[in-house]
Amino acid sequence: MPIEVGRVCLKIAGREAGRYCVVLKKIDDNFVLITGPKLLTGVRRKKCNIQHLEPLPFVIEVKEEASDEEVIAAYEKANLIRKLNLKKPSAAQLKAEKEKVKEKEVEKKTEKKKEGRKKKK
Repeated sequence: MPIEVGRVCLKIAGREAGRYCVVLKKIDDNFVLITGPKLLTGVRRKKCNIQHLEPLPFVIEVKEEASDEEVIAAYEKANLIRKLNLKKPSAAQLKAEKEKVKEKEVEKKTEKKKEGRKKKK
């Protein structure tokens, strides 16, 4: 089976072995960007070697580099949450995760500003 955007895979290597993930972007011949998402399957968004993935017969409709909320909605639309026996995160969990991501982005921006000021001096 080809590894393409939206392909649901099983991780077969690393600490997340045995968990489901979705391919979000093909980086090159050996690597792809994947996500679980973490709230749904426990797999965080990261670069992964395709040799560490076992493609499954499921493909969900997601655009390249889709957000975790969009991926969860695509799992639901394809009825895979029940098929793969996954536990859907609550709305409160999704909101908390979204806020956490925003906080990290703000921290990165402030760090870049500080670095820029240091370089000017």
